[in-house]
Amino acid sequence: MKRRRVLQVTADSTARQSGYWELLRGNANVRRLWFGVIISLFGDWFNTLAIYRIVQDESGSPFALAIAFLTKLLPLALASPLAGVLVDRWDRRKVMIGADLIRAVLVLGFLFVRDSGDLWLLYLLASAQIVVSSVFIPAKTASLPNITKPHELLTANAFLSASWSVMLAVGAAAGGFAVDLFGTDVVFILDSVTYLVSAFFIARMVIPQDKDEAPENVSIVRAAVSQISDGWRYLRTHPPVMRMTWAKATWALGGGALVLFLALLGDTLFPNAQTTGIGILFAARGLGTGIGPVVARSLFADEARWPRILGFCVAATGGGYALLSFIGWIPVIIALVIFAHAASGANWVLSTTLLQKRSEDRFRGRVFATDWFFVTLIQSGSIVVGALLLEAGMSLHTVILSFGIVQIISGLLWVLVVAPAEQSVQNRE
Repeated sequence: MKRRRVLQVTADSTARQSGYWELLRGNANVRRLWFGVIISLFGDWFNTLAIYRIVQDESGSPFALAIAFLTKLLPLALASPLAGVLVDRWDRRKVMIGADLIRAVLVLGFLFVRDSGDLWLLYLLASAQIVVSSVFIPAKTASLPNITKPHELLTANAFLSASWSVMLAVGAAAGGFAVDLFGTDVVFILDSVTYLVSAFFIARMVIPQDKDEAPENVSIVRAAVSQISDGWRYLRTHPPVMRMTWAKATWALGGGALVLFLALLGDTLFPNAQTTGIGILFAARGLGTGIGPVVARSLFADEARWPRILGFCVAATGGGYALLSFIGWIPVIIALVIFAHAASGANWVLSTTLLQKRSEDRFRGRVFATDWFFVTLIQSGSIVVGALLLEAGMSLHTVILSFGIVQIISGLLWVLVVAPAEQSVQNRE
């Protein structure tokens, strides 16, 4: 079975890919998913900037801001194993609708955060929001191969990733301005409305699915544990799938802390409009992650080259940040952020597409939940280490350089260790 799968992927690796407009016009399910996702993402980035602003205003501590980042990551890692089971066992369309409706209610709770004594509530609500997202994200990603044809899958991944990036760029830039101009309450209300709109579009989708049925006459807890174990067993016995679940995690070794540093750096750009500064750098990040997948889809048609390219993308991200640490001119900083995240965006889309193609449908939710488990857990550790170094007195530019070097080394190790393993499999086939 594994051999046939590898041969199929290789045979299709140079096939003609669908165009972006062709995909959006001809595939109603992708179009509806896209509308729902981009609208909720727009609100999410408004929400994120508002949370960062509250934490910075009420604490002024890099570690407190790191905790805000962790509430967006660590709950995702911890909830991912169970989320993957739910995505494979339940109707993915209904899972996404339910997640949107729950999040629409949760984000209104941020309206009750008024001073530093309420930060615990902010962290709790942000964690709850991400726990619910831990179900939505793998449901969305696992559904994509079910609603696309083989020649549409890479295009759909690149298109959704580019859309995520555009929403990051637009949402972060506009969100920073909106927070400084209107305050945080308006932003949280807007985010709630966007989840309702997303649920409306996803409700109109049709998503075929090969479900993984739970064992009969077994309790819910035992069934969940059994299915989680089956998912891990599937990964252990399918090394090409397991390897791709580490691609994003390799980026996260340095990338987690670097995104935290990006927010702190943005806070220094415009002293009189600090959230706007964060928004500008996050918008540059979004622009880069949008450019990267589009360029990668155009330049790297041969899938056999993708595993090696993944490592070079990680190293390029680190190189961009390492250079940034020596620069004080804002336009160059922005250009380097765009470059660094163009590389990370390419890594994300290429590894996601390979993972979708290599995974069986009934395991795909657990595969992508594991993918998110690895990346968010390692990203969380990276953030904690970075924040502790700042609290210990290390300068911001020094830690940016240090974690940029970590990413360069991580990417090169991927090229030296993982890429040859991929090549040896292809040679045997």
